[in-house]
Amino acid sequence: MGTLRPLNVRAERWVLRWRTWSGRGTAILYLDLLAEAVVSKGYRCIKVYQADEFPTRPPLLWVFAFSPDKHVKIAVSARATSGGAWGYFEAGRGRRGYLSLCGDVEHATEQVDALLRHRMFPATW
Repeated sequence: MGTLRPLNVRAERWVLRWRTWSGRGTAILYLDLLAEAVVSKGYRCIKVYQADEFPTRPPLLWVFAFSPDKHVKIAVSARATSGGAWGYFEAGRGRRGYLSLCGDVEHATEQVDALLRHRMFPATW
């Protein structure tokens, strides 16, 4: 049998939204770690969360891959997950765009790399 789901799913979602909103500093810390890792793989990043004109927006990390013919991008956010952990998510897909737990930066970097390669060369997958 699996674990039991809480009776009030709506309350759980609210708590996760509140933890994500109130933990902006934590999300920025995790996105900084991911930015360092993807830059070391040769990608370029834009840290939207450091702009003073967007203090209330959710922190986003844009990761870009360039080639002579084409360029692709992905927006990554860090959100609170159940159990007190944090996870990396593809921002456009919300909670359905789960990439990895924030504690495993290597795995998250591999996931971002795989998504960018798939978008860059869709016929090879």
